[in-house]
Amino acid sequence: MATEIIEDTAKAEALRVEMSAMTGSQRAAVLMLLLGEQQASEIVRFLDPKEVQALGAAMVSVAELSQEAVNQVLDDFVMTIKKQTSIGLGTTEYVEKVFKRALGDDKAASVLGRIMPGQSTKGLDILQWMDARSIADMIRSEHPQVCAIILSVLEHEVAADVLLFLPEEIRSEVIQRVASLETVQPSAMAELEAIMKKQFSTSSSAASSSFGGIKAAAKIMNSTKTALEAQVMGGLEKLDADLMMKIQDNMFTFDNLLSVDSKGIQVLMRNVEPDMLMIALKGANEEVRGKFLENMSTRARGMFVDDMNAKGLLRIADVEDAQKTIMRIARKLSDSGDLVLGGGADFV
Repeated sequence: MATEIIEDTAKAEALRVEMSAMTGSQRAAVLMLLLGEQQASEIVRFLDPKEVQALGAAMVSVAELSQEAVNQVLDDFVMTIKKQTSIGLGTTEYVEKVFKRALGDDKAASVLGRIMPGQSTKGLDILQWMDARSIADMIRSEHPQVCAIILSVLEHEVAADVLLFLPEEIRSEVIQRVASLETVQPSAMAELEAIMKKQFSTSSSAASSSFGGIKAAAKIMNSTKTALEAQVMGGLEKLDADLMMKIQDNMFTFDNLLSVDSKGIQVLMRNVEPDMLMIALKGANEEVRGKFLENMSTRARGMFVDDMNAKGLLRIADVEDAQKTIMRIARKLSDSGDLVLGGGADFV
C-alpha cells in the first residue's frame, strides 16, 4: 500500500513538472493534434503567419508528451469551456470598447484588425504571407510613398529584406518617407488598395490609418545588413541630414547593451552561439565586453577569453554583422518580455 502511495505521489509530481513546463502554444498544439487533420486545418486558416509558425513548432515539440499530460490538457480545456457563459461574449461593440479602453485607439485597431472579420484590409493582410522578393517585385515600379506605406505595415525584418530588393536609387527616399509617415489619408490608402486589387483581385474599404514614423524607420534599419544600412543612411543624409540623425538616435546599437541588466545579459547569452558572441565582442568597447564577461562564471570566463583571443584579427564587416545579429535576437527577446532593452532606441 505504501509503495502504491509513493508511486502515485511520484507520478503526480512528474505530471506537475511536465505541465508547468508547457507553454500556451504547446497546450494549443495538443488540442490541435487531438482534433484531427480536417478540423485542425480549418482552425489554421484563421491564424496569422506568426501564429501558424509558432503553432507548427509547438506541434512538433509535444511529440514525446506523456498520455497523462495530454489528458490533463484536455481536462483543463473542458473546464475552461464549462466556465464560459454566453453573456456578452462575441459582441463586436463590447470587444471594441474593452480593447480601446485598454490599448488606445491605434493599438486596438491593429489588434481588432486581426481578430474581427471585416476589420482589416485584405490587400494588406496578403502581404504577411508573401516573401520579401515577391513584395519588392510587386512595388518596385510604384511611387516611393506607396513603397513606404508597404514597408510600414510589414514586420521589420521582412521590411528590411524588401528594402534590399528594391532599386538602389530609391531606397534612401523610401526610408525617408517611412520616417515621415504619421497618418495615411484615405486617398493614399485608396491608391494602395488599387495596387493590391490589381495584384490579387481583392478590395476593402479605405480608412485613415497610422503607419510609419521615425521609430518604424529605425527598426527597419536595425534589421538591415551592415552594408545596406551604410548605403541607405548615406543617401538619406544627402536627402535630409536632420531626419537621418533622428533615425540614427532611435536605432539600438551594440553599445546600448550596457543598459541591459545582468539577468537580461544572461538570457541573451543563452540565446546566442558562443562563437558569434566572441566575434561580436572582439570589436566591442571594454565596457560592453566587461558587461558580458562579468556575467560568466570564473571558469567559463577564462575559457571564453582564451578562445576569443585565439581568433586573432577579424574583419570589421564580420564583427558588425555578428553584433547586428545579436541585436536582432535581443529585440526578439525584448518583444517576448524576456529582457528589457534601454538606451537610444525605445523598443520597450
